[in-house]
Amino acid sequence: MAVFDPTCPLIKALIMLDSEGKRIAVKYYGNEWPTVAAQAEFEKSLWTKTSRTNARQEAEIVMLDSNIMVYKYLGDLMFYVVGSQDENELILYTILQAFYESISILLRQQVEKKTVLENLDLALLAMDEIVDGGVILETDAQTVASRATMRGADGELPLSEAGSVQSFSKAFAQAKEHLARSLLK
Repeated sequence: MAVFDPTCPLIKALIMLDSEGKRIAVKYYGNEWPTVAAQAEFEKSLWTKTSRTNARQEAEIVMLDSNIMVYKYLGDLMFYVVGSQDENELILYTILQAFYESISILLRQQVEKKTVLENLDLALLAMDEIVDGGVILETDAQTVASRATMRGADGELPLSEAGSVQSFSKAFAQAKEHLARSLLK
């Protein structure tokens, strides 16, 4: 296990649940919830504690089992960021904001359970781009969405991919031309 700077903020979990408290996408970091059963129990208690609140306009903060959770509803989904009780709530809120905004960008503002499940790979990639091993990597939602779709910050393909796409297109065009010539003979 790596040793981290104690001043470096760490995230314990990123959680996305549906309106019934069922798991959609989760990433746990560390050993606090080592088994799927322990994670499911934590998610159930988290949902039970937060399901009756109104966190649609603004994010809410709650403490549960010596952990701080910042959460928000978006559509029929609940987004949670879990940190230790010593963690700064503003940092957790910034991660939460990056989490739900990047998902919203990736899904073209259609954030609902069905759309997320259809694009689960993008949701998980976005989670990986925001936090890795509990360490915060990125908080800008646009950058996260661009990286999750493997595009540059300006929305363009990276140079290596742009070159391979261009060379593939060129090869395809040459093959098409060659086929057309052979058919006309």
